[in-house]
Amino acid sequence: MSFELDDSIREDFLVEANEIVETLGSELVQLERAPNDRELLNSIFRGFHTIKGGAGFLNVEPLVLICHGAEEVFDCLRNGKLAVDNAIMDTVLQVADVVSGILAQVSAGQTPDPAPPELVARLQDYVRAANGSGAVAVEATETASTQEETSEDAADREFDAIIDGVRAGLFEDDPGDEHAAETQGAGGPAPGSDEITDDEFEALLDQMQQGAAKPAAAAPAEAPAPAVTPAPAARDEKPAVSGSPAAPAAVDGKGEPGPSAAAEATIRVSVSRLDTVMNLVGELVLVRNRLTNLGADLENEELKKTVANLDLVTADLQNGVMQTRMQPIGKVFSRFPRLARDVARSLRKEIELTMRGEDTDLDKNLVQALSDPLVHLVRNAMDHGIEDPDVREANGKPRTGKVELSAEQEGNNIVILIRDDGAGIDPEVLREKAVRKGLFTAEAAARLSDPECFDLVFLAGFSTKEVVSDLSGRGVGMDVVKTRIAELNGNVEIQSELGKGTSVRVRVPLTLAIMPTLMVRLQQRTYAFPLSQVLEVFSLDNDNVHQVAGRPVVMVRGKPLPLVFLRSCLAAEGDEGGTRASYVVVLQVGSGMVGFVTDDVLGQEEVVIKPLGAMLHDVPGFAGATITGDGNIALIFDVNGLMKRVSKAAA
Repeated sequence: MSFELDDSIREDFLVEANEIVETLGSELVQLERAPNDRELLNSIFRGFHTIKGGAGFLNVEPLVLICHGAEEVFDCLRNGKLAVDNAIMDTVLQVADVVSGILAQVSAGQTPDPAPPELVARLQDYVRAANGSGAVAVEATETASTQEETSEDAADREFDAIIDGVRAGLFEDDPGDEHAAETQGAGGPAPGSDEITDDEFEALLDQMQQGAAKPAAAAPAEAPAPAVTPAPAARDEKPAVSGSPAAPAAVDGKGEPGPSAAAEATIRVSVSRLDTVMNLVGELVLVRNRLTNLGADLENEELKKTVANLDLVTADLQNGVMQTRMQPIGKVFSRFPRLARDVARSLRKEIELTMRGEDTDLDKNLVQALSDPLVHLVRNAMDHGIEDPDVREANGKPRTGKVELSAEQEGNNIVILIRDDGAGIDPEVLREKAVRKGLFTAEAAARLSDPECFDLVFLAGFSTKEVVSDLSGRGVGMDVVKTRIAELNGNVEIQSELGKGTSVRVRVPLTLAIMPTLMVRLQQRTYAFPLSQVLEVFSLDNDNVHQVAGRPVVMVRGKPLPLVFLRSCLAAEGDEGGTRASYVVVLQVGSGMVGFVTDDVLGQEEVVIKPLGAMLHDVPGFAGATITGDGNIALIFDVNGLMKRVSKAAA
């Protein structure tokens, strides 16, 4: 039997395989802490087995070879022939890295590199040691052609064994399934034959799609077995077909097997299709806003009721489409157990990482965009924050430092907290360094509050670490983190207590497609502030404005609030003069607050962000534009860019 593989099969394999590799990373670290956890051993075995089966199906020989070696090692581990130790875990983690690299090459359409011979040999040494002096399936010293033949044979045996397993499940006697018995009695192909029917092949595909999703229920009875070879491995997994519950089939004798029904419960949809639907919903939101605005001006109750119903339906549709784009932030968090292990071993520190809120959902694009900033923040907490074990012990702390990573939803925002119980940040050290770098005079640095000092670490080239390491100390990371978070319409702030630890708080919106805003008017033009950064609004009496160090401030609850007059800031884009400013919009900027003075506040409105044209793309202070409910165009402020613009003008 031969058939051509289309791109959709390859893409499905890559998606599933990458998900398995992500899971393997965290499971391997867990296994190192709980080496006798049989459920983990079985899960990791099935992960490598599933990737190997798909790779053989697609003829990705290096992937078949390396996964087969790892699979054999884990068969020895779960059968008690080997014991988990650091050397084995180091080797298998390297295997996971190699698998990830090969998958990336396949995804890019490149020819994958051969499996590293020394890594394959190491895996075989473990299996050889577990089985005494028995020979292993593939020698690392064989030529490339011999490797290819062996892996092809393994793939063929694997495929035949899976077909036999499917047939065994299809034709197993079932008192409630007369059709199966008739089919078997009618001379269905015997297991091991080279022919396969269409029905069998469809069942086979269902099994391949569902194989990785079966949890511990798919594990066979824990009977000792020799080192795994491809065909027995497939038979070990056979109970996933025949032993899984299939209640609907037992009732009427006609239903599809359990895996087939489960396969129809979910589908994979291209992200581009979801983006298209989301854009259409965004346009619908604009139309809704326009109709709501028109309906408010008309004395027609029926029209108002219709618009109100449209408002409800649009909101439900918007929420529904947004949910389809949501992913748990655990997809990012799953990288950190491996990161913590590697950093701890590199720095010779003892670090315990705990995670909470992994099931918190946010937009897929945000999940991807947050990955690198969070990796840097977590690594910084381990490198800068956690002290060496001897230092911690001398200071009366446990030798093991703790890093906590948590996520939770607050309204329309996601808040991610990275907290450590390390040395903390000394604000005096930051003040001294700022003076040495010429950023402030000694007098100006002395006036900085502690939160303002902590914000200095986000400046390019500014680092609290005196010694540069492979991980950090060059001052080129935190400024990028703040920039990336700001691009997501979010903010990041630091709180620290010397000797007790540091907390980094990241706040980002749930989605970037549709944004709640506060509309303001300035000189007959409409602008929008991201509502996630708005703290409060109050009317301004200009007689209460004072000058401190040459800058306007107003006292709010006994504390000075710096002011930015938008009329002066945007003079190049608008006329001078106009209506006297009368409102202050207080926004969170970093760890501080700034009041933006405007002529009028129009209220809240959900808007769809449209990118600025090429001519305005590089204008600082604006994130995009939108169409308001009254049909006008409003520019959306980028608050961090606006502050840079103000600082540059004041310099």
